[in-house]
This record gives sequence, C-alpha cells and structure tokens, in this order.
Amino acid sequence: MNNIATWSVDNKVSAWLLVLVLLGGGFWGFAKMGKLEDPAFTIKMAKILTPYPGATAREVQEELTYHLEDALQRLPQLKRIKMSVSRPGLSDITIEFKDRYGAAEMPNIFDELRRKIADVRRELPPGAGEPLVIDDFGDVYGVYLMLTGVGYSWRDLYDTADALKRELVLVPGVRKVTIDGVQEEVVYVDISRARLGELGISPKQIAAVLGAQNSVVDAGNMPLGDEYLRLSPTGTYASVQAMGNTLISSEEGRLVRLRDVADITRAYRAVPRKLYYVNGEPGLSIGISMAAGRNVVEVGRALAARFEALRGSVPIGMRLDPVYSQPTEVENSVAGFVLSVAQAIAIVIVVLLLFMGLRVGIIIGSVLLLTVAGTLLFMHLGGIELQRVSLGALVIALGMLVDNAIVVAEGIQVRMQAGASARSAAGEAVGKTMIPLLGGTAIGILAFSPIALSTDNTGEFAGSLFWVILISLALSWLTAVSSTPLLFSLLMKTVPAADAGAYEGRLFRGYRVLLGQALQHRRMTLGAVLLMFVAAVMGFGQVKAGFFPASSTPLMFVDLWEPEGTDIRQTRDDARAVSGWLAGQPEVTQAAAVVGGPHQRFTLVYDAKESTPAYAQIVVRTETLAQQAPLRRRLEKMLAEHKPWLDPLVKPLRMGPGRDAKIEARFSGPDPVELRRLADRAKQLMRDDPDARDVRDDWRSPVKVLRPQFSEQLARRLGISREDLGDALKYGHDGAAAGTFRDGNRVLPVFIRATGGDRSDIGGLRDLQVWSPALGRSVPISQVVSGFETRWENGVIRGRNRQQTIIASCNPVGELTAPLFERLRPRIEALELPQGYSLSWGGEFEDARNAQGGLLSVFPAGILFMVLTTVFLFGKVRQPLIIWLTVPLAIVGITAGLLAADGAFDFMSLLGALSLIGLLIKNAIVLIEEMDQQLAAGKGLEEGILDAGVSRLRPVILAAATTILGLIPLLGDVFFVNMAVTIMAGLGFASLLTLFVVPTLYLLFFRQRAAT
Repeated sequence: MNNIATWSVDNKVSAWLLVLVLLGGGFWGFAKMGKLEDPAFTIKMAKILTPYPGATAREVQEELTYHLEDALQRLPQLKRIKMSVSRPGLSDITIEFKDRYGAAEMPNIFDELRRKIADVRRELPPGAGEPLVIDDFGDVYGVYLMLTGVGYSWRDLYDTADALKRELVLVPGVRKVTIDGVQEEVVYVDISRARLGELGISPKQIAAVLGAQNSVVDAGNMPLGDEYLRLSPTGTYASVQAMGNTLISSEEGRLVRLRDVADITRAYRAVPRKLYYVNGEPGLSIGISMAAGRNVVEVGRALAARFEALRGSVPIGMRLDPVYSQPTEVENSVAGFVLSVAQAIAIVIVVLLLFMGLRVGIIIGSVLLLTVAGTLLFMHLGGIELQRVSLGALVIALGMLVDNAIVVAEGIQVRMQAGASARSAAGEAVGKTMIPLLGGTAIGILAFSPIALSTDNTGEFAGSLFWVILISLALSWLTAVSSTPLLFSLLMKTVPAADAGAYEGRLFRGYRVLLGQALQHRRMTLGAVLLMFVAAVMGFGQVKAGFFPASSTPLMFVDLWEPEGTDIRQTRDDARAVSGWLAGQPEVTQAAAVVGGPHQRFTLVYDAKESTPAYAQIVVRTETLAQQAPLRRRLEKMLAEHKPWLDPLVKPLRMGPGRDAKIEARFSGPDPVELRRLADRAKQLMRDDPDARDVRDDWRSPVKVLRPQFSEQLARRLGISREDLGDALKYGHDGAAAGTFRDGNRVLPVFIRATGGDRSDIGGLRDLQVWSPALGRSVPISQVVSGFETRWENGVIRGRNRQQTIIASCNPVGELTAPLFERLRPRIEALELPQGYSLSWGGEFEDARNAQGGLLSVFPAGILFMVLTTVFLFGKVRQPLIIWLTVPLAIVGITAGLLAADGAFDFMSLLGALSLIGLLIKNAIVLIEEMDQQLAAGKGLEEGILDAGVSRLRPVILAAATTILGLIPLLGDVFFVNMAVTIMAGLGFASLLTLFVVPTLYLLFFRQRAAT
C-alpha cells in the first residue's frame, strides 16, 4: 500500500530533510521568538479627564459628566461607560469598547473618540478645562524601578531619572520610559494679611504685575537701513530672587519693592499630588515599556548591560530598586517550560519503555521532540510569543502529541512482529489509521475552537491556547505518519513473531475477559455507568467554583483608604508608617508605596485606581508565596489596633482578569440619598455573615464642606464679586495664581498666599482681606459674608452606563466565593427597591458569566463542527451517535478529580473540560474504526468487538498514561493546576469509557445487523 508512510521510507533524504527543518527550525524559533509574561492583550478602554475647578461633585456630574457621556454614547464602537467618577473639580470617565475590535483598530477608534469629545466642547460650562483623552493607560511597564537617594532633593532625583531615561530609550526593544512622582516646583510669594491691609494693595494687583513682568512680550520689529531688527525689551526675571526687585504701588501711590513686603521662595508644591516611597525612603518611579513582539528576556539583558554602563553616572547615595522585572519572571517561566518538556519527554519514554520496549520508546520520544520543535518554529512564524498561556498549552499538548505516534507505532510493531518488512508494515498500518487519526486530530483541535471564537476579553487572554494546540496537534499527525515509519525503518528489524500472538500477554487476556463480561452483562454495565453519571452530576454541585487564581509571584498589594476628604499629607504619614512596619517584618524584602494614586501598570492585570488624596497603595514582596497569609493576618491585626480609621484591602497579585471585590451588588437610580440607603442595607447584610470581609461601598464617606454665605446685597455696594471672594479665600490658604517664572526648560507657577501663621489660623478666616473697588481699599470678608456653614456632601458620585450607581462589595474570608454569594444573593435581592431603581451583580459572578458566556455562545458552533467531522468520517449515523453518547460521561472523572484534589472548576478547568471532549472522541473514533474493519473482514459481532478492543488496548492506555503523567509538571502551577486535575481525572475515566462503554454501546447498536 503506497501512502505517505511508504514515501517516507523510500525517500529517506526528503524525509530526513523534513526532520532537520523541524528540529533546526524549532531551536531557531525558540531563540528568536518573543517571550512575555502574559499574553499580548488589548485593553480596550480609554479615560477622559476633565477639570472643573471650584465645582462640587454634584455640579461636575450634572454640568460636565452628563454632556461628556452624551457624546460618548454616540460612539458606535462603545461597549459601555464602565465608570464615571465625579469629584469636586474633576470628571473622570472610563469607557470600554466592544470586544470584537482588535489592537490594529484601536488607533482609529481613539481618533474618533477625540473628535466626539471635541464636538461637545462648546456644550461644557464656562470654567471647565479641556477634556484630556488618555488612551495609553493600559501600557504595561514590564521593568518597574524606584530611584531613591537619602539627602538628595526631588530636583536631584528627577535630573538623574531624566538622564537615565534619555539613555534607556535608546536600548533596542524599549518602547517608552516614563517617570512618575515628580514633585512640581513653584514660586511662593508670602505676604501677611496685615501688611497688605497697611499698604492698601490687593493680591490681584501683585498678581497682575508679576504676570506681566515675566511674560514673553512680542515687541515687533523695526527697519534699520538694510536690516530688519527684532525688538526685545528687558525686564524679565533672571532668578527667583530678582522677583523681589519688582516695584508695587501702594494705596498712597508710594512704590515699594516686593521683597520689602513679601518672602519669595522657590519650593515644591506644599500640597503634593503624588508621592512614592521605597522602604520608607522618598523616590521616583521609572517604568520601562517593551516594544510589541520583542523577546523581553533579551531586552532585559540589554537593559541590565546599559544600567551597568550607566552606574558611574548615578550619584553616590542614589539607588535603583527594582519593584518588578518582567524579564526575570519570563526567564523563570521559560526555564520552567524547558524543565516541563524534559520531564514530559522522560515520562513518555519511561512509560513507552515499560509497554513497548526500548527502541519503540526512543522512536516515539524522538517524534515527540520533533513535534515540539516544529511547534516552536510555526509559533514564531505565526507571531505567537512564549508566555503564560502558550507555555501552558505546550505542556498540555505534550501528553496529547504522542497519541497519533503511539497508534501508528503499535500498528507497525505488530505487523513487523508478524514478519512484515518495515515498509509494508508502515504502509499497511498508516493506510488503515491515517484517516481516522486525521479525523480524531481535527476533533481534538475543534474542541478548543470556542477559545478562538470567543469575543470576550478572557477568550482573547487565553486565545493563544487554541493556536498552539492547532499547530502542535496538526504536526503530531504529520510526524506520526511520516517520521515514525522513517525511524522504524532505521531502528527496527523484522523479527518473526513467536508462536503466541501479539496480543496474548496477561494484560490483553485479562482485558478480553473483562470486556467479554461487560458485553455479556451489557444492561448492568450501562446501568452502572448511568448511576455514576447521575451521582457525578449531583456531586458537581459540591465542586468549588472559581474564576482565575492568584499569581505564584510573591507579591501582594495593600490598599489604604483614608476617610474621604483627608489631606494627602496625612495619607502620606499613615502610608509611610504602614510601609515602615512592613519593611521591618523578617519575611518582607521590599515595601514600595505610592500615595495619592496608583502605581504605574507593571503587569497586564494590574487594577489602577483613580487618583485621590485619600488613597495609598503598598506593593509588598515577600521571600516566598507561603509567607503572605500569616503576614496578612499580622498586618490586619496591627491596622485594627493602631490605625482603626484606615480602610485597608490586602490582596494578592492576580494572574488573569478579575477585580478587587469578588462580590459586588450594584444599585442604580436617580437619588444619591436613596442609593446610599440601599448600599448601607446591603453592607449590613454582608457584615451579618461571618464569612464576609472587606465590606465597603465605592462612594466612600461624605465629606465636610465649609460654605461662606455670600451676601450679594452687601457685596454689590462694595463692588465685590463672588469671584473676588474666591480669590481672597485662595490667597488666604492655597495661594492665588500670579503668573509663571521661566527657568530654562522649566516653567514654574507663581502663587501669592498669606504667611504660614495666617494660613493655619481658621479663626482668622473672617479677617481675610478682599479688595473693594468701590472703596479703593481692602475690607475684611466678614463685610460680604453673613456667616459660615459646615455641610456634608458627596465627595464622589459614580455612574455606570449613564446611571448613578453605587457598589456595595465584600470578599469571602476563605478562598471560596460561591458559598458566600449564594447566601447573600437572596437576602440582598429581597430588599425592596423603590420605583426607578435596579440591582445588578458584578464581581466574580459577572466575570465568570461573561467569560464562560463568551465560550458557551460559540460552543454550539464548535460542537457542530465536531459532529459533522464524525459524520463525514464514518459516512454513517450510528457510529457518531455512539461517540456522542459517551461525551457527557466525562463529568464523572471531572467531579471525582476536583473533589478529591479540593480543586475549583474555574475558567481554566472549563478549557480542560473542552479538551477532554476532543481526547475522548479521538480515542473512540480509532476504536470504532477498528471495530468496523474487523466486521468488514468477516468476523462475528462479539468476536470483532473483542479483537478490536484488544488491538486498541495498548494505544488507549499509553495515550492516557502519557497525557496524564505528562501533566504532572502543571500540578505545581497555580494557574493550570485545576485544568490539569480536570484533564487527568477526566481522561482516566474517559479511557475506561473508550475500552468498555463504547464496545458495549456498539454491541447494542449493531446486534440487529449481526442477527440479520
């Protein structure tokens, strides 16, 4: 029989060329391909930040956020307005785009977004700033560093960081370098209230003089003979000290120098916006983003070499501390992959040696290595990087790749033992099994197709799993039917069999007896299987549910929330105290804190919070992952005892999509008061459950606001406007803007403010001076303010999809979310909602539903393709029907395995269950095809079934054993452990299905034909 097997044996040069191309190409592809920590993933989101100085949160929401959301709603690519946050003076809107759009389409979408925002600009209220569209906040800075230096100023740190940035952007593979935490330099002009009153000078006069004096003036040009000279008046300030020479006219018309009445200092902004600390030392963060598709390990080595070369340019006493290094993490992952491959190959060879002998074991092990090498080659050519998901797919595939080779090798070995030559044995074995193996391989690939077809973000995250499986399984079929015969012809010789048949060993005889009993008592066999199926379905309800696991990297986050309205300097002091406590713990190697906002995104799944003075986050690195749980308990106890006003959230580094709160109850409606009431009732129900922790809502606490009661009647007589009052209040505390000071490439804002004693004296608020144009002098603001009122107002108003929305949330005390959620859900849903209000569920429930829904929505298409493949393969109905009746029975092994291992059925387990379908169908196809061939050869029904089962016993056992044992390396990986348990336990039972249930069903379906 001439086919690809005989061609390989006859054309050894060409066959060996294929081997060399795959093997050499694999090593080349492995060296050149991109290596990442996480899959390349498009964050289809954008932020729109719009300042509205002086506005309350309610005014921002109604006058600013409303119009912006209205414009955003017209975007056809918009999926949802994920969150709108209206704070005093700032609108912060986060939007999501539809899942079907990829990275290549995002630039055009962002351009259209900017056009929509520009169109709505005329509808925004006076005083609102220019909306800023941020489309790169999803950038990942895989190398994340902190620059610190005891005794150095912020300016010194920035100058050093900027010098490093100019060098680092030149490293091949580096896309962007950003510096965060830079402290803004300003010029303060401090004048006492009393001195201003004596001189009869208003802060506005001083601001006008300073602004005009240091501005760039276009004085034009003048002709002079043949020349045309530019005119440039002098008088700009050469230094901050020179500002003191500015002449100011007093009320009597007397000129005084500014330095005689004011203290002029160059300083950092008194109220910082964002601060970084490493182990208690102040510093700046430096984030380095890699170019797409680059090998981050090589880029990391290039960066390390450049850092070493720049060591001399960093001042003594300054230090660069790495917070996170993606190249190091990737290098460890790749090293683990190489180890897993070596372990899997060793396992396969050992198993095959036990069952098939030394030479056959070497042949199949070589084919496995060849298939893996070819997979790496085509992964590189297809632009698939080595990352967490593709590495796991390769390890998963390792156990599956030998299936085809085992079936072919079994057929060739049996025929060569019967006296056939290597060529004829290969031709006959491949001729009989080539098409069934191709069909089984296609179905194994199609089982993973829902991952590729899913449009959900989680499907995109795990999408490379399908493509790696497709490449590897397709190559496994090609190498099985070509390279396996080639190696057999080289290493094996024809040895006539002994008198005993090829299937006369104890294993085969024992199986034949058991199968005969199962066929004889077929009703009892199928009844027992049906009982196990029912028990498994009922037991599956006891299996833990999950979404994505935590990372194995020993990092955890400590989020610290102060009461809303807290001064950022108080947040700083508390964060430094907590960070210092953490740094002093023996298991902690680093505590990197940020105050006033989030860290730069150093991993793909990092959840960056919006900036607020009441927020700080500490990234804590421990020596091992196991040390985090006891450290967390000690930390929470310390915070409860010594800083009870803080609202902490301690969380591990996630490995996949997810969010901080695993249980979220979202209430939407028009009235903020009613929304708070509903959220409070939901939070109380959460607190009543002893298994709930981290109970909070995302509107935070209301804030105090001091409201001077402006008397319009009195103010009009004095010629004082509400804006004049606001400027006077600014002068008395934060400082009123008074132009800028230009210093080379820096532009420093200038502020006029009261002296330190006056600024801190709230009792003297009434005595603040405001300039009266009608009187030509300053008067106390008490003459235009009838009183002061302290009120509470919402410091944060959040919305979702254009509805005001408040989220009450909590986390389970243990690992399991489902039991707590199932208890809380009916209680919270029992709350009576007023007309116009709604409740929806977020958290892990929504994430899992979306992720699994994305798969299940395309799952019917995948099943249809697999059904059609089986029908086309056999050209009949009964054989495919037998196969598909056995598929649901895989739940027996899945349930038993997850319950025994105390595992969870999470998203990765779902993928494992899909792969089980392919494995089960593939084995069943090969067995049923053999049964059909036995009957076609003229054997009786039961004899044909028994002979077919015995002839396929070894391939089925070996395929299951190599797959199950090949997954052992994944049991130590928290990301893939549940998937590995699902496949290992499910396949173990599926193999029994193939060997006993499939023959029994075949007997039932075909006994009428046999009787005829």
